[in-house]
Amino acid sequence: MVFPTGGPMPRHPSQLYEAALEGVLLFLILRLLATRLRAFDRPGIIIAAFLFFYGLFRIVGEVFRDSNQLIGDGSISMGQLLSAGMWLGAVVFFVWAWTHKPKPA
Repeated sequence: MVFPTGGPMPRHPSQLYEAALEGVLLFLILRLLATRLRAFDRPGIIIAAFLFFYGLFRIVGEVFRDSNQLIGDGSISMGQLLSAGMWLGAVVFFVWAWTHKPKPA
């Protein structure tokens, strides 16, 4: 797609990719975890899943974005690096949720 203020080169509409991944697909995954897999029975699982999948979808979306915030040799963007931190947070939340038994109601 050629954007009106983006110059003459065609570009991927990364906003649409991110809306589909970080909006629709992320919502469906979290909804599935909450309703079918009863993730609310284990506090921390939903936040871990959110951080993991949001970070994953953000990394995928950044591949199609024309970013000028590249790190090192230009193969990774700042958004991808920050999303890796989200993955670390997801691991911490998941390990915590898995090792702590929920208190009986």
